[in-house]
Amino acid sequence: MEWFDDWALSLATFLPLVGAAILLALPKERENVIKTVALGASILCAVIGIGILFRFDFSGDVAGYQFEANRKWISAIGTNYHIGLDGISLPLFILALGITLLVIIYSWDHFPEPHNPKMFLFLILLLETGMLGSFISLDLILFFVFFEIVLLPMYFMIAVWGGENRAYASIKFFLFTMFGSAFMLVSFLALYFMSTLPSGGHTFDIVHLSDQDLGVLSDLGTTAGRWIFAGMFLGFAIKVPMWPVHTWLPDAHTEAPTQGSVLLAAVLLKMGTYAFVRISLPILPDAARDFAPYIGLLAVIGIIYGSLACLAQTDVKRLIAFSSVGHMGFVMLGIATLTPIGINAALFGMISHGIVTGLLFFLAGSMQHRYHTREISRLGGLLISMPRLGGLLVFTSFASLGLPALAGFPGEFSSMLSAYQPAEGLNEAVFRTFMVIAAVGTVLTAGYMLYMLQRVAQGKVPDEWAGHTFHDIGTFEYMSWVPLVLMTVVLGVFPGILMSVTDKSVMSIFSGIFG
Repeated sequence: MEWFDDWALSLATFLPLVGAAILLALPKERENVIKTVALGASILCAVIGIGILFRFDFSGDVAGYQFEANRKWISAIGTNYHIGLDGISLPLFILALGITLLVIIYSWDHFPEPHNPKMFLFLILLLETGMLGSFISLDLILFFVFFEIVLLPMYFMIAVWGGENRAYASIKFFLFTMFGSAFMLVSFLALYFMSTLPSGGHTFDIVHLSDQDLGVLSDLGTTAGRWIFAGMFLGFAIKVPMWPVHTWLPDAHTEAPTQGSVLLAAVLLKMGTYAFVRISLPILPDAARDFAPYIGLLAVIGIIYGSLACLAQTDVKRLIAFSSVGHMGFVMLGIATLTPIGINAALFGMISHGIVTGLLFFLAGSMQHRYHTREISRLGGLLISMPRLGGLLVFTSFASLGLPALAGFPGEFSSMLSAYQPAEGLNEAVFRTFMVIAAVGTVLTAGYMLYMLQRVAQGKVPDEWAGHTFHDIGTFEYMSWVPLVLMTVVLGVFPGILMSVTDKSVMSIFSGIFG
């Protein structure tokens, strides 16, 4: 099976691109064929992902990256097609594969207007290639290319299939992301020109740049390192998004079609937090230590701000969007501690947020599909009119607010726990204050989630809908939601399944840097 190890990542990443090309060649009228091709491409990718899981060495006996490929790409600038997986990137890679498949299944009978399955599915498959490529890239330029590929599909999904304010939301999303990407690219170029390989020359290779023993960046001064870290921080923080560069997210989520909101929340936001763990921290550990208190401060502000903003929302999707600002604040707090437990907590939080909030956006989209509104004041009695949909909303909301034994709890609890004892050299009093503020945020999270449930799921059916008969959960909805429900329970009850995967890689990379 050596051929599989050599080609698995490339096949999984570029098969969606092949499927997208086939869709372009098909006539628009052959809708069933178009949907079958898109579904088939995503299923094939998922099968390869399962094969990778079976072939992955979870024992830790294999040092470094697995399924690695490193070939010349653009020799003139010294960048390679260097890809690989470790315990940090594997869960996010599998998450992207799974969420994309579930989104395509859901889309089978839930296409937004204007009705154009060909172009809509084309954009989803193109988006999948960008997401998967970002999680396997081990070269800065390759990472940048994949990181930017996701921009155009999401822009068009919002601009064409979005709500009434789609033009404003799509342009805001595009400009914010491009603004951050410009600083990120400049930082990558600075790392390249300030790197020196033992054999001579410069490098974009993430593995070489991260190897502190190799000393590729030994001539990099403290001031230069801080400026480079700041540039990457801005690019990644916008993608997370962190307060105060988060303002594009509520508009994008609110106006995007359901599928776009799910992909954005479940996977795209994780590209920013993953970049911190994969690139910023291991390459520039000294600058990371300098910035850690400020990252922690912005993280806890985001937790409180996101929760308070949720309490003021009248739109279900906008409430869920602002909740992401708070949840990603917990992820960034874990990263800011610079401890293995904090980074493990952050990785767990990325996966759990992707599963739980992705499901919440699915549910919000299906409610809008039935009611043709997202206004909380016009909803109510969901447990009466559609008991299965209402029950699932209650279950997912409890997972989102961090109820023990569900997926939302272990990551956020571990993140706060890690703030009690941050890495050596960081101010313990400051981070313990952050821990207390984050704990207050969990109370606010419970408040806005329970308030939403009281208004939407409980009570009597409003007079506006009293004479209507609503169809409860359908077949394709079940098929796309049940896996997320199962994973919410499994990760909540057995968090070690995921943390045992990430821990070995986190320890091997960060324990030697931060202690």
